[in-house]
Amino acid sequence: MREAPEALALAERARGAASGDQVDVLVQSERSGFARYAGSIVHQPTLVQDSTVTVRVVRDGRVGSVSTNRADDEGLRQAAARAGEAADLARPDPGFPGLAEPAATPDVDAWDEETAALGPEGLAERAWAAIDGAGDLGLYGYVTAGLTEVAVSSSTGLAVSQALTDATVVALAAGEGRSGYANATSGAIGELDPAATAREAAEVAARTRGAGELEAGAYRAVLSPVAFGELVWYFGWSSLGALSLLEGRSHFAGRIGERLFSERFTLRDDGLDPDGLPKAFDLEGVPKRPVTIVEDGVARDVVWDRRTAKRAGRESTGHALAPPSQAFGPLPFNLVVAPGDATEDELAELVGDGIYVTRLHYVNIVDGREGIFTGMTRDGTFLIEDGRVTRPLANLRFSTSFPELAATVLGLGRDVRLVNASDFYDERYPYGTRVPAVATERFTITGTGSGPGL
Repeated sequence: MREAPEALALAERARGAASGDQVDVLVQSERSGFARYAGSIVHQPTLVQDSTVTVRVVRDGRVGSVSTNRADDEGLRQAAARAGEAADLARPDPGFPGLAEPAATPDVDAWDEETAALGPEGLAERAWAAIDGAGDLGLYGYVTAGLTEVAVSSSTGLAVSQALTDATVVALAAGEGRSGYANATSGAIGELDPAATAREAAEVAARTRGAGELEAGAYRAVLSPVAFGELVWYFGWSSLGALSLLEGRSHFAGRIGERLFSERFTLRDDGLDPDGLPKAFDLEGVPKRPVTIVEDGVARDVVWDRRTAKRAGRESTGHALAPPSQAFGPLPFNLVVAPGDATEDELAELVGDGIYVTRLHYVNIVDGREGIFTGMTRDGTFLIEDGRVTRPLANLRFSTSFPELAATVLGLGRDVRLVNASDFYDERYPYGTRVPAVATERFTITGTGSGPGL
């Protein structure tokens, strides 16, 4: 595993500046770049080099934390002092489990030298390659690559660090009355082909001209890995963390051990998966463990951090967020759906008559307990007629139940794709879902929106 000695040294400096019964420090450093394009013109290039230091202080059962991106001695001293003041002003926290003790971390390979060394010229070259791949259509999106370092140092003696890389290409090819979407993500920039991703988007767009409408109703459907991955991520956010389970907000609450989904559906969270974006430990320094969440349709478990594990008499599975975000509870950052054996053409044959969905957009949670989500299909929605993908459709409003969708699986694709789930707004911490395409008996459409294109 590639460690991050500079990030760990920064964490240890910050810990040395703080005082309390217990102290830990999380450092998240990044060196990254974006080459964005709009209308086939590279614009708004962005380079980021930054470190976020989160100091957490425990005093008399009270907990305070402060984050800063000042890495000089005075900045660390001020952050440590404010964390101590926050702890002094806080109420005692009986649910706090104390800080993590040292433990052996798994050895994962999440480092790629070429990606770590990629500069602005390399990003720009790949952006222009994507633009060329879109042909006569305008291309919108970005190429991004980055190096992330994560380190945790604690007064308990815990000291862990990891360096990881990631890269993503997003391509929306659009013109008058037509648009198509594709993306690709990897831990290594050399595994991505921006021109091929843009061509995929352009090929989808070419088939969307003259889109028609569709009546509201429940339809059989094929969801591409991009669309399916989006729903899997939102289901994970709302139902697959231990806090939502313990508070009764999860679809799994009171249902662990029950068959809730199709026997074809198996879901796990695996932060050690070498084909994903692997991580050795969570943001408290606890080692990652693979978790079987659904096995052959049966709900088995959710992911845990140390706080929820203490509450339930369990052990952490290594899914804690950074201290300022732990009110959300643990989250599954590396969801993997087991594949089937079908091609996408064969999935369409299983559907017979229905719709094909390339991408989802503006997804929101309607009812987390029941796993109901709403949003729009976009940039490549088509009819399936007699087992073949045929005529284009306008963007459709959906409000659908993920549990119903996963309970009525007709088949799963044999090819698994890593779908980026990071939004890159805060500290870079790459994650995504690894999923195949899926054919389902039930995807609920509630209305028709605008047509494809600009």
